[in-house]
Amino acid sequence: MKSSLTKSLYVGLAVLSLGAVASVSTTANAASKAKVTSSTTLKTAGETRNVEVTGKNALYSKPGTVKGAKVVASKKTMKKLASSKKSADYFRAYYQKVTNKGSVYYKIVSMNGKYRGYIYGGKKAGTFAGGVASANTTKTANLPADTTVYFTKPGTSNVTWTAPKNTQYKASKQVKNTTPFANDTLKVTKAATKTREGSLYYYVEDAQNPTINGWIYAKAVTATKPAVDTYNEKTDVKVNLKSADGTVIKSTILSNLTDSNGKVSTAKGTDVSASAATTATDDWGKTVLAGTGYTYTAADSVNKSVLADAKTGDTINLIVNKNANADTKIQFYGLNADQTKGADQLTAYSTTASATTVVFPTVSAAFTGAKDATYTASDLQTYLTTNNLTTLYTPSYTSNGKQVYTKYTFNNAVSGTYSKTTNAQAFYTATVVDGASPVDTPTTSTTSANYFA
Repeated sequence: MKSSLTKSLYVGLAVLSLGAVASVSTTANAASKAKVTSSTTLKTAGETRNVEVTGKNALYSKPGTVKGAKVVASKKTMKKLASSKKSADYFRAYYQKVTNKGSVYYKIVSMNGKYRGYIYGGKKAGTFAGGVASANTTKTANLPADTTVYFTKPGTSNVTWTAPKNTQYKASKQVKNTTPFANDTLKVTKAATKTREGSLYYYVEDAQNPTINGWIYAKAVTATKPAVDTYNEKTDVKVNLKSADGTVIKSTILSNLTDSNGKVSTAKGTDVSASAATTATDDWGKTVLAGTGYTYTAADSVNKSVLADAKTGDTINLIVNKNANADTKIQFYGLNADQTKGADQLTAYSTTASATTVVFPTVSAAFTGAKDATYTASDLQTYLTTNNLTTLYTPSYTSNGKQVYTKYTFNNAVSGTYSKTTNAQAFYTATVVDGASPVDTPTTSTTSANYFA
């Protein structure tokens, strides 16, 4: 009994001691919440900041140990995302905070934008650990035996992308419809598989229409050349679309034309004028001439006359006119900003300097070409180089209590078509420099900024 009493006393004292320690510990924790001592925007290339969660930590609205932090996604949810087989559940890290306890937290966003918040990242700044780990969202694959390919089923599905969907944050479509490029020859220059899904993608380049260069699902292309309408002199008419000086801009075929009774012709020399005129509409011409900078007008008197005499087996010449030049405004973007919000558009400095207000140099002419004609990224880069637009500066401004300015260095341009309504796009890498800016005097942009969006 004495032994039992002694044990009971020991147990009681132990419980009291643990309770006292717990009370002190709780009080201490409440009074010693961590504080953020440094905040940094991550500026390395986006693909170096692709991460996957480990499931060891929850996602918070603020660094988890900082006062006011709320759970955005529980540890249970993060465990599910960690074991996900979908690329959409990868994350992009874009901001880093370090606390006075030496803990590193990264702000991350899922590739599909569904989850965003802070997660514990270990004890070493610039290194992914704890709740996140570096991720290779794709793996390099072998090129196909035949690198010359064509679209399997041209249309709005399986178009080209800037990166395989969800393998880079905000990967986007290069084109929305590949139908106008149905017969284009594509060159496969790179191959990759999505790490999680295992699906194979090719990077294809189109020398004829560079606007569609990009990544595409491997099964959306084929090494088999698509069947092109075979000319049949009993049913068809060959067409050359010529400029005013006689240059053939495009050649095509009006196929399966009908006779005066509305039936498909069965003999060469059949009058198919009505059918030809009905087929050769303005919209037809727009599709055939896509990217050339020329326009076909069905109502043109010459074209109406030529179509009025169309017979199967004929080769006819229709007139097309070069479009007037379209001064195409350029949008400039800085790649230094929070990448989850996309690149920041740079604007012309007026009266208040900031990290995104640049002083544009004087340029002699706009970036221009025949409306709807295709220009390449190289064409735009040449224009920028010629007009001293490959390096841009902001006037000086104050950041964290000191004088700085931002230098923007050309990174890449995007291909497109000359247009008065759709702007060209150029991207720059930003470097923040201490001191006075080289464009502080003069501190106003020239009127040539009217050329820029």
